[in-house]
Amino acid sequence: MVNPQSQGKKYPATEPYLVGREKIREFAKAVQSVSPLNFDVFAAQAAGYEDVIAPPTFAVFIQELALKPVLVDPEVDLDFSRVVHGDQRFVHQRPIVAGDSLTGILEIASIKTLGAHAMVTMTTDVFANGDELVCQAISTLVVRGD
Repeated sequence: MVNPQSQGKKYPATEPYLVGREKIREFAKAVQSVSPLNFDVFAAQAAGYEDVIAPPTFAVFIQELALKPVLVDPEVDLDFSRVVHGDQRFVHQRPIVAGDSLTGILEIASIKTLGAHAMVTMTTDVFANGDELVCQAISTLVVRGD
């Protein structure tokens, strides 16, 4: 079972992830975006951005990178084979733009025990170019008990 004493634990920043224009376009296509701001540099520039912007859920890439140390942390004792994704939210300060160098810092925000199950909520602050907060990704995992 997940160790409730892990609540509040923070992990070091991820390695920088350089956001590419083609990666944004591929992701936008995969999530069936129809916004020209995700595909057309000129449309994005006309809207005031330096380059194409990512769909709002693009920050999941950084959240996944930030989650890796949690999954192998023996102190947390999170058995990923028992995990069901419960909730996902994104709070943006500004869109992610091609050319951003993103890092994420994850914190285990809460651990709630519900019978044999646990609900683990994690927040990942996503920063661009070192120190500009661009997004907070909030994810809740349900860890099924025996």
